[in-house]
Amino acid sequence: MAEEQAAEKHLSIGKIYLKDFSFESPQAPRVFRQNDWKPQTDLNLRSSHTVVEDDHHEIVLTVTIEAKAEDRTLFLVELQQAGLFQISGYEGDELGAIIGSFCPNILFPYARESIASLIQKGGFPEFVLQPINFDALYLQSQQQRATEQVADAEKH
Repeated sequence: MAEEQAAEKHLSIGKIYLKDFSFESPQAPRVFRQNDWKPQTDLNLRSSHTVVEDDHHEIVLTVTIEAKAEDRTLFLVELQQAGLFQISGYEGDELGAIIGSFCPNILFPYARESIASLIQKGGFPEFVLQPINFDALYLQSQQQRATEQVADAEKH
């Protein structure tokens, strides 16, 4: 019986693609004349999920990076790295973990390489986006959602 259930589960990558990508450098060319390069960098990550058809799911990892110095934006990058995944036989928490952690983890290296390349092509020093623990982020979002549900229940 357990073997039958395991055989019914399926997860595969159909396609990985760039859905949207933008780069802005509003201070160019002035920014390249600065001698000390010590910007503050803000990173924002989010993912979204759309069911395309029965067991085909589009997962989109959106990465936004803004580098600032003295309250001026040096560069702004926004990338939507997407993947089409075939997922079947998973439900509930298991499906949630695949969509919220496993798939973004697959997409991240592609996003990371594209971002690093574009920033360098924009004339800026090498930019290394550190690895992200999507398992921890997913668990944190689940805990936050549970806390919000408890707070909402207490209000009613």
